[in-house]
Amino acid sequence: MRAAVLHDVGDLRVEERQIPEPGPGEVRIRVAVCGVCGSDATEFGRGLVLAAPPVTLGHEFTGTVDALGPGVDDLRVGDTVVCGAGISCGTCKPCRSGRTNLCRSYTTLGFHHDGGLAQYVVAPAAIVLDVSDSGLSDDTLGLAQPMAIAVHAVRRSGLTAGQDAVIIGIGGIGAFITVAAAATGARVLVVDLNQSRLDLALTLGASEALLSGSMPLAEKVAELGFDVDVFFEVSGSAPGLASVLETARPGSTIVPVGIQRGEPALPLGSWTLREYTIIGTVAHVFRDDFPEAVRLLGTREDWSDIARRVVPLDGLVDDGLRPLLEGGGTQIKTLIDPWATSPRAAQHARS
Repeated sequence: MRAAVLHDVGDLRVEERQIPEPGPGEVRIRVAVCGVCGSDATEFGRGLVLAAPPVTLGHEFTGTVDALGPGVDDLRVGDTVVCGAGISCGTCKPCRSGRTNLCRSYTTLGFHHDGGLAQYVVAPAAIVLDVSDSGLSDDTLGLAQPMAIAVHAVRRSGLTAGQDAVIIGIGGIGAFITVAAAATGARVLVVDLNQSRLDLALTLGASEALLSGSMPLAEKVAELGFDVDVFFEVSGSAPGLASVLETARPGSTIVPVGIQRGEPALPLGSWTLREYTIIGTVAHVFRDDFPEAVRLLGTREDWSDIARRVVPLDGLVDDGLRPLLEGGGTQIKTLIDPWATSPRAAQHARS
């Protein structure tokens, strides 16, 4: 089979590998499509933080069950599935409390184990969800994993109907957070440097939009009459975080989704006196977040505004990873079809 294998920083090769066999409790998936994200690009272009090379990248994949390992009795060959990619032990304290994303020995397909940027991948059946009855296309289901990350962030925030939220940064995860936040019934203000991404966010459910730099966030919030309950800082930028802290009122919840570069100053004294709730969020809890992610994908007829083009494995670096590194991507999500020999339009029509 063909697979995109990361050997070192800047050294990714599409090469022939043996088709893997599923072990006990595992299934083999014939991959239909696999998305790429900033984490993949960072491991490839800037330094190995998560990846343990040589390893096949890819943690945002969907496909069809191709073979069952011993002991798997809740999935069948031919099932259409999505995979959570994160592997947890199930026995440590966080796992026992349902927070499997905080497992003491957490590993991930695509970084620690071979992932879905290949024609076949093996995954634990416990993190594979049968979505055969969803009616969604493979290309749409390829968005399930990033949507699950957004669902998790919104669930962690406690955002509910009737509240106000601000989302700063409408890239990949910011766009999905917009969908998940709007689905709660909250009013959502989105902020970004790119007008086209703001326009997209309005079609995804945002109530209002602010072009960053056109006016201070605090002024826009006051103009709209928002009393913001939850801020999602997704850009990971110092100006983005600063605008949140300038705008947040006592009692606000702040969710720093984007990873801040460097060591930002943390005015803990004022945070204490303002009684902010600061909530971290990482990955997703497969059992809780994936079914909701698939449900949300089913609430729109067409996701071409998020992912309109699918490229072959041979285009992974030039059309997928480098645009993410350089900030020059022309679409929110890039999907890879490991069986394709040339780029194609994404197919989001339902069956």
